[in-house]
Amino acid sequence: MKQTLQLKLSQHLALTPQLQQSIRLLQLSTLELNQEIDNFLQDNPLLEREDEPVPEAAVYSASGDALQAPAETLDGTPPEPNFGDSSPADWLGEGGGSASRDDRNDDEPSYAEIQAAVTSLRDHLGTQLAMMPLSERDRCLVRLLIEALDDDGYLAQDLDELVELLPAELEVDIDDLQIALKHLQNFDPPGIGARNASECLALQLANLPSSKTCDLALKIVRNHLDQLAARDYVRLRKAVACSEDELREAQALIRSLNPRPGAQYSPSETRYVIPDVVVRKVRGQWAASLNAEAMPRLRINRLYADILQGQRGSGLASQLQEAKWLIKNVQQRFETIQRVSQAIVDRQRQFFEHGDVAMRPLTLREIADQLGLHESTISRVTTQKYMASPRGVYELKYFFGSHVATEAGGAASSTAIRALIKQLVSAEDGKKPLSDAQLAEILGQQGIMVARRTVAKYREALNIPPVNLRKSI
Repeated sequence: MKQTLQLKLSQHLALTPQLQQSIRLLQLSTLELNQEIDNFLQDNPLLEREDEPVPEAAVYSASGDALQAPAETLDGTPPEPNFGDSSPADWLGEGGGSASRDDRNDDEPSYAEIQAAVTSLRDHLGTQLAMMPLSERDRCLVRLLIEALDDDGYLAQDLDELVELLPAELEVDIDDLQIALKHLQNFDPPGIGARNASECLALQLANLPSSKTCDLALKIVRNHLDQLAARDYVRLRKAVACSEDELREAQALIRSLNPRPGAQYSPSETRYVIPDVVVRKVRGQWAASLNAEAMPRLRINRLYADILQGQRGSGLASQLQEAKWLIKNVQQRFETIQRVSQAIVDRQRQFFEHGDVAMRPLTLREIADQLGLHESTISRVTTQKYMASPRGVYELKYFFGSHVATEAGGAASSTAIRALIKQLVSAEDGKKPLSDAQLAEILGQQGIMVARRTVAKYREALNIPPVNLRKSI
């Protein structure tokens, strides 16, 4: 064996830091993108948002060229106006940002302050408890039960478990808690403090004026609620000895009750989606345009940039390059989203015209081949990116899906099939609902060859109950 030198030529892909950042930004949602930008803003003094006022500051593009000069240049020539709010250059240049807190009337409460002011269930019950003529011991026991309620107003823990949690020196037994529970169950809203759905509905019916229908409904919820939920009306009528009309009236009364009395006081956090793309019909054509509200407006600080022009080898030079990369990659991210969105709109024009029933089969590879991009890039672009249209807000992935063969040799989108199943079920006779086999047969008559088990899978995905639970009286 001997040592030799060999010259070998090969090609390989090197992921530069700029390319790695571009890939990472592409797969982030709008919220995650803004968080990422906030981290850059904290670490890099050369990068700033456009809505931050900077005296005599110009806006620089990713290449470092000034896009916006100060109000008046040194030679007195006024700057050129900036047109076109939707062009990529405007994301980096001048534009209307959201109003700052200083611009808002300080007397106006913020949304968070309004939301925090909503009365909670425990506050509502505590106010009523304060007005009850109870001893201090009973008041403490009722307060203990209030703290044990869940968000729906149910007492999830058994009274025996609560007794064991209390110190022995308090000498509280099960009878004491049962008396406290009776007090609590007389509070508003009706049904509060129930230990199950049957007791919750029974408490609400007990607050209504006595009538034949109310008495029958009370009998059903106490002893036959499972049969009512299973829609076993034949056995139910025999068990309660009533006619079909009487059972129908009792069922309507039960449905008018609230099985979750505490939910109205539970704070629900609403999550809003900021669409990345807006779809509109312009001159008879559907077009996808970027949503300006979702695009961060970034620029390079003119003051630091001017200082760096005369200082070679400064430590801030690398941060200037990083800032330029970020601005360029953010711009490229939105350009890619817009291209992919427009390609989706071109393929799914019938969906925007007619809805889910007109959705056509579509794969990531089709869009990738059309745009000359990799399939993984399309997957990143369509994840957690949203499109607003006259028909609603959809994630871009919504427009892709599996397909089923048709009798004519084509294919039907699974989304369209689910929409057809939903239409058929909504139009069915409540006394003779359609089974999965019947739904499959009807779809087959329309040229869509789908198995019964596939219909069952799509029906479950739509949260449509099986045929026995959809049958009405």
